[in-house]
Amino acid sequence: MESQLLDHIIYQDVVMQNVPDDYKANPGAVEAIAEHPTDSNKLLIGYNRGLIVLWDNKSCNAEQTYVAPQVPPQLESLAWHRSGDQFMSAHADGSYCIWNSADASKPAQNATIPYGPFPCKAINKIQWLTTKSEPFIAFSGGMPRASYGDRHCVTVMQGKTHVVFDFTSRVVDFFTIGDTDRECEWDDPHTLVVLAEEELVLMDLQSEGWPTFRMPYLSSLHSSAITCSAVQTNVPDQLWDKIVAAGDAQMAANHTSREWPIDGGSVLSETPTSKDLLLTGHEDGSVRFWDVSTPALRLLYKLDTKAYFSTHDDSEVVAAADAGEEDWPPFRKVGTFDPYSDDPRLGVQKIMLCPWSGTLVLAGTAGQVVLMDMNTEEAEVDLEVTTVNIVNDRDGFVWKGHDSLTPRSTTVKVPAGFQAKHLVQCTPPASVTALANHSENQLLAIGTSHGFSIFDYVQKKVILTKCTLNPNDLSATGESSMSRRKSLKKSLRESIRRLRKRGSRSTPSKKEAKPRVEAVPTTDLDAPEKGEEAAAPVQRLVEARQPDGDMASMVRCLVFAETFLREGASAGLSLWAGTNSGGIFVYSVTMPEADKREEEDVVAELGKEVQLKHRAPVVALSVMDGSSVPLPDPMDVKHERADAPNMSGSHTVVIASEEQFKVFTLPRLKEKTKYKLTAKEGVRVRKVGFTQYRSRSDEKVVEQHLSVVTNVGDFLVFSVPQLRRQVQHSCMRKEDINGITSTIFTRDGEAFFLLSPSELQRCTLSARVAVEPLCMLELPEGARPAPPPEPEPEPEPEPEPAAEGEGEKAEEEKPASVPETLPSVPAIVVETSPPNPVEDETEEVAAAAEEAAAPEKPESEHEAEGVLADIQKTLENTSILDSTADESKDSVGDITLDEIKDYIASKEGPDDNSADKPAVEEAPNEEAGAEEQANSTQDAVTENAVTTDSEQTEGDIVANDEMPTTKTTEIKEGDQEDQASEPLQELRITEGDDEK
Repeated sequence: MESQLLDHIIYQDVVMQNVPDDYKANPGAVEAIAEHPTDSNKLLIGYNRGLIVLWDNKSCNAEQTYVAPQVPPQLESLAWHRSGDQFMSAHADGSYCIWNSADASKPAQNATIPYGPFPCKAINKIQWLTTKSEPFIAFSGGMPRASYGDRHCVTVMQGKTHVVFDFTSRVVDFFTIGDTDRECEWDDPHTLVVLAEEELVLMDLQSEGWPTFRMPYLSSLHSSAITCSAVQTNVPDQLWDKIVAAGDAQMAANHTSREWPIDGGSVLSETPTSKDLLLTGHEDGSVRFWDVSTPALRLLYKLDTKAYFSTHDDSEVVAAADAGEEDWPPFRKVGTFDPYSDDPRLGVQKIMLCPWSGTLVLAGTAGQVVLMDMNTEEAEVDLEVTTVNIVNDRDGFVWKGHDSLTPRSTTVKVPAGFQAKHLVQCTPPASVTALANHSENQLLAIGTSHGFSIFDYVQKKVILTKCTLNPNDLSATGESSMSRRKSLKKSLRESIRRLRKRGSRSTPSKKEAKPRVEAVPTTDLDAPEKGEEAAAPVQRLVEARQPDGDMASMVRCLVFAETFLREGASAGLSLWAGTNSGGIFVYSVTMPEADKREEEDVVAELGKEVQLKHRAPVVALSVMDGSSVPLPDPMDVKHERADAPNMSGSHTVVIASEEQFKVFTLPRLKEKTKYKLTAKEGVRVRKVGFTQYRSRSDEKVVEQHLSVVTNVGDFLVFSVPQLRRQVQHSCMRKEDINGITSTIFTRDGEAFFLLSPSELQRCTLSARVAVEPLCMLELPEGARPAPPPEPEPEPEPEPEPAAEGEGEKAEEEKPASVPETLPSVPAIVVETSPPNPVEDETEEVAAAAEEAAAPEKPESEHEAEGVLADIQKTLENTSILDSTADESKDSVGDITLDEIKDYIASKEGPDDNSADKPAVEEAPNEEAGAEEQANSTQDAVTENAVTTDSEQTEGDIVANDEMPTTKTTEIKEGDQEDQASEPLQELRITEGDDEK
């Protein structure tokens, strides 16, 4: 393959042989290459200094040499005419020239500067495309340097039609798509494809006005910076169809009706059964609805809230319209990427969608909360406004931040889709940090950095406001004095605790005090149970938090729940609010009768107020029913999408702070279980989701869990209410703060997070729910290179010839597992059962061992070979699968054939009964070791249970399946001179009780 590539290299010294002398030494870098449209052996080579060479690759010769007349003549791009008789060159001064390929003396036409005569930027790429009418000329760049040098444009000209497509990011490349092949007379392009730095845009060149295509995939996710996101799974068909219809009507006005022109490949994924929505809030006040039912992220609908407010940009637009901008160059803004926000106060911070009622709630950076309903018809909206003063009980409070947005006083005409019906403006206009919507009772809870409020959007009135600012925090409340509305009961409780703490410190302790994990005052809720230790020694020391920090009053989470707050009382609606300082406020909400809903007011009363000891921010909380299942949305229960909660058993509440998780029983708020994440593992909680994991094989098996993202990018899953960790995965780098803070969980165990400002990562923690991209691209025959041929197997080496003098009998009976050449250092390992302590046998074996220590020379080699053949025959009759010996007890010794032959000749007496033999202790000296060697050798030869242990095969062979516990002894007899005789295979001999 390498030689084939080398044959097509065009070397510069060969090309420079016939060029002018001024260019032979340094023609500059190769800037452009263009293949001849009718002759594939010819191509144009353009150099940086303006030299153009028509090269014939077949004859390896430069047919023509062209020199650009521009000053400076810097070349940027080349393009052929369809006929091959002419070509076009683009240059760095914003001009292009047309050349006759047969005439190299001068261009066929003078250089043309489309946007001259003033200095222009370079034309980076140019294309010359023919049609049956006027030809297309398309190029990127070339804008006037002084006026529009910062624009990213692609110009398309055809006759009198001239359009400059204006992009908001740098143009990387562009090309055209046509249905013609090489043999056709015309190019006839029908689509212009432009790859910008932040998006891909396609223009329809066949439709009037050259509109853009609607993107079925590869949409610009970050058209404006993403500020928040939300997921709604299993959307009802009724709402889904309305959103799709509104999006189609919206896209039809700005896009072509032609189908997407790129249709290669096929999708193998099954049609999704669930319709899932991803809602992304952006910095410019827009919300985009994405279809995430399939792997391809498809934009369905775009909602813009900017139309309901008067912004700073409105005056600039009016002034520009009055001035009347010039029509030259004829710019047309295309693409959706817009990194510039008209007003940062428009940014969307929280999104909540009720799929059953069609209510959409959007909360912004300047404290604005917009309530919207789905409408299938275009309408004119008069926006009603309600102001909520959250710090009304803090006299003298001064807000030093930005102003609130000004709603439009006139009627706003909005298209079909989500339309605003009410606006709630929080004062001070701080960013909304928490949001909760109870669609069944039409209540809305709003939380900011100063407190929270409950709004009734049936009667359009405020039910409750609660300021969470600390009276002692003068930095947050301005110059105002401390409020005197502090609870007397709370003050007395804290004073008593301080006195108790002083008393406990003054009392000397006999034992060493255990290390404290959290050195902060203890409240009733977090007080340890009787007998409970302060902290485990393995826990980390968690630094105490400042109770009155700048952000301590921020509301982190709001939850509506129907549960028990008082002993003996029935379940009722309640609002739970968690703050950044570890405070939890629980309000009981009393609803009027259904027929008096519009006349009687909703009443909210403080039911419980809790302060966590560690004062860590409360990230999330959820109320569990009697079956330890999170309370479902009442609208899901009403439409039979969820089971009704179990109200008979004891309810619990799960509180997740940045440092630990706790489960309390209701209504007493008695601690049930807890898990100190920061103290045990040194990480903090950033995002929490209450998820359910359903079995892949059985739909009825469902488990409730707590899914967590930590500050180091790990995903953790804890069971509830046991709080046992089930799963831990590392998903993100700890430096990826944007990805960690943008993570959201679905109810079924999936997660979405920003991999980068322009990339959204989708992952799953569930084995049942997983969306995978399954697709296939069919290639034409011959497009894929043929696989390399498989190498032929190498022939096996022939065995070495046998040594001279080796008997025919040993050669015939040798097993396949024994190698042709035996190792030079043999070893025999003998494993024996406990021997019988008979003195006569011991003395006899010891004498045999002494004879083995000094073997005599054999009378003939044939006798030794016969002994080897007997051992090998035993190997053939023994199964390697019966091996149960312990290889960790192997011992290696040196035994020769002569020693075995002499020992067999001197062996006399009946076989020993191994079952009656006691265990033999290892000899502490050489004599005892010799006795053990002799006993082992005698047992080994008697039982004929041999195991091969060589370089090729290692294992234990046992003659009996039931192998008793044995002891390994080591035989090392003989010296280097004795090893000169025929070497043996390394052997391991094992004896069992049952064989005896």
